Amino acid sequence: MDVIKKKVAFHTLGCKLNFAETSTISRSFPENKFERVPAGAKADIYVINTCSVTDAADRKCRQAIRKFIHQSPESFIIVVGCYSQLNPQEISSIPGVDLVLGTNEKFNISGYLNKITKKQNAEVHACGLDGDDSFYSSFSLGDRTRSFLKVQDGCDYGCSYCTVPLARGRSRNQTISSLVKEVELVAARGVKEVVITGVNVGDFGKSTGESLVQLLRQLTKINGIERYRISSIEPNLITDELLETTAGSDKILPHFHIPLQSGSDKVLGLMKRRYRSDLFRYKVLSIKKMMPMAGIGADVIVGFPGETDEEFESSFNFINEMPLSYLHVFNFSERPGTAAEEMPGKIPFSVREHRSKRLISLSKYKHLEFCKMNIGRVSKVLFEHTRSKGMITGFSENYLRVEHPWEKFLAGAVTEVKLTGISGNGRLTSEVIGT
Repeated sequence: MDVIKKKVAFHTLGCKLNFAETSTISRSFPENKFERVPAGAKADIYVINTCSVTDAADRKCRQAIRKFIHQSPESFIIVVGCYSQLNPQEISSIPGVDLVLGTNEKFNISGYLNKITKKQNAEVHACGLDGDDSFYSSFSLGDRTRSFLKVQDGCDYGCSYCTVPLARGRSRNQTISSLVKEVELVAARGVKEVVITGVNVGDFGKSTGESLVQLLRQLTKINGIERYRISSIEPNLITDELLETTAGSDKILPHFHIPLQSGSDKVLGLMKRRYRSDLFRYKVLSIKKMMPMAGIGADVIVGFPGETDEEFESSFNFINEMPLSYLHVFNFSERPGTAAEEMPGKIPFSVREHRSKRLISLSKYKHLEFCKMNIGRVSKVLFEHTRSKGMITGFSENYLRVEHPWEKFLAGAVTEVKLTGISGNGRLTSEVIGT
């Protein structure tokens, strides 16, 4: 007699780390009992993996939760992740939520599913993380062209605006040998690119006595994986050895995403960041000296308490001078439990919005200029499997979105192309010159 499988759908908000964890969580559902379906489909169970880095992230999480409840009011709704860890009672108060799991509990999700029936009141499991040293390995498979590999979790930095240490605990990582085994599994599935993810990737090795460079050197020996991309790394953790290793490798991509947060040293001090603008400048210029066509992105927070008009202009001018290829811009939002929540010198929301728009405009300008610099170059692009409006797209080594008229053989393949121009949607156009 055939078993009627429960249909389960997953929805992820936030960072690449969350995508890696969602993929791992999805594989924990026994295939003989559950069938995975897209988030937009009718499902018996919806699992929503949340983010809580800003007020806007919290709002998106609540919107997503309510959307799935409205979409399927009889379904079993599970909410997990950072927002669940920080605000479990707030989530459990939403009518229709059945189960709330925190940072660690989400990895044992099947253990809470003995009875899948709608509840009058949500069941909450979100324990404290004080002194927790558990590490739950995660990597994505089958979800995207690239695989996201979690190598590190938590953070010890204590920036004055950040809730990540509260949501994910202290910095910790698994061993290089175990990560090599995971990437070998990824390679066996035909994946060509692995994105190295974590909360503070540059801190890798802190709990095992190893280093990020040692990890990268071992990973690049694995057959089948052609490209490794570091998702994000703090400027103070970009070592000369890391730059030399990247520049000398044909597998580690020349793409660096570096959190700046502010170009004002005063504001960096208020944020309790572990560097000042001179160090950021030195690291960026060092990258460009060794890898002139490297793509470099940066995170920036505007409207931090104490960021006067003069401090913002100083930050804006600093960023304008830097050879960056794009920015991720965030309005400062007061996060409960952080030092910045109580700081004086609050900036009106309208001012934050104005500053944000200026930096977003600067980002668009810098990205366009970087695209123009790449026209005429030969690049290797990993094309994705999706066909849209007759085109296929992918990313170059230095993280530029490239398009080409749909050809089936390009899907999932690293292909040598010549970058020929810029399309109306801002992507680089290309001609295939090799496969």
